Amino acid sequence: MAGTSKGEHRIGLLNGIAAYGMWGLVPLFWPLLKPAGAMEILAHRMVWSLVFVAVALLVVRRWAWAGELLRQPRRLGLIAVAAAVITVNWGVYIWAVNSGHVVEASLGYFINPLMTIALGVLLLKERLRPTQWAAVGVGFAAVVVLTVGYGQPPWISLCLAVSFATYGLVKKKVGLGGVESLAAETAIQFLPALAYLIWLSTHGDLTFATEGPGHAALLASTGIVTALPLVCFGAAAIRVPLSTLGLLQYLAPVFQFLLGILYFHEAMPPERWAGFALVWLALILLTADAMRSAHRARVVATSRPTDPATAAVDAVDV
Repeated sequence: MAGTSKGEHRIGLLNGIAAYGMWGLVPLFWPLLKPAGAMEILAHRMVWSLVFVAVALLVVRRWAWAGELLRQPRRLGLIAVAAAVITVNWGVYIWAVNSGHVVEASLGYFINPLMTIALGVLLLKERLRPTQWAAVGVGFAAVVVLTVGYGQPPWISLCLAVSFATYGLVKKKVGLGGVESLAAETAIQFLPALAYLIWLSTHGDLTFATEGPGHAALLASTGIVTALPLVCFGAAAIRVPLSTLGLLQYLAPVFQFLLGILYFHEAMPPERWAGFALVWLALILLTADAMRSAHRARVVATSRPTDPATAAVDAVDV
C-alpha cells in the first residue's frame, strides 16, 4: 500500500512538473504562429480548445456534469464571467509574448499569488497573518520600483495578474474540474471566436487558409497546447498535496523569465532587477508562511486523537 501511495505521488509530481513546465515554455510556441495576429491566434485557441476537450470528453464519456450545469443559471453566469476574464488573460499574454514583453508577462504570474491575496481581502473580507501583510507590502513596493523602471506602471503584468486571480476566484465558486470547466468556457467563447474568424476570412485577412498546411496545423494545435497542461494539472492535483502544487506553480514564471532574458534577449536594467528581487522576496515570505501554517495544521491534526479533552469535545459535537 505504501508503495502504491509513493508511486501515485511520483506520478502526480511528474504531472505537476509537466503542467507547469508546459505553461512556462509556451512563449516559444506563440511566435511560431506569425504572421497571424494576436486576435486571430486567440480566436483559434478558443475554437480548437473546444474541439479538443469535446473529443476528449466524448472518449471518456464524461458529460453528466453538462446537464447539471445547464439547470443552474447562477453557475452558468459564473462560467460566462470566467470565460470573459480568461479571454482577456489569453489575449494579453499572446500579444505580450509576440510583441517582445515575455519578461513583463512572467512578472504577472509571479505577482499573481499576491493579487489573489488582495482579492481575498477586498472581496471575501479575509484576514491576513502578519507575514502575509508584509508580503503584500513588499509586493506593492516592487510595483512602485518597476513603475519607475518602466517609466509607467507594468500594465501587462498587472492585467495578467488581476485577470488570472479573478479567474481563479470565479472557478473556485463554480467548482468544476479543469477539463470540464475549459469545455464550458470555450463553449461560450466558440461562437464569437468563430464569427471573428469568418469575418477575417471575408476580408482576406485569415492566415489559416493562406499560409500553407503547416501554419494551419500549428493554429489548430492551439487546442492541444491549451488543454494538455490542464489534463496534467488535474492528474497532479488529486495525487500531491496543495503545498507541493503551490511550490510547483513558480516553475512557469521562472521558465518564462529565463526565456525572456536568455532566449528573447529582453533588456533587464538594474531597476527592473530590483523590482523583481522585491517580488521574489514577497513570494519567499508567502511560501514560508504557507509552509509554517501547513506544518502547524499537521501537528494539530496528529495531536488531536491523543488529547482526551479534544476527544470529549469532538464527541459532544458529533
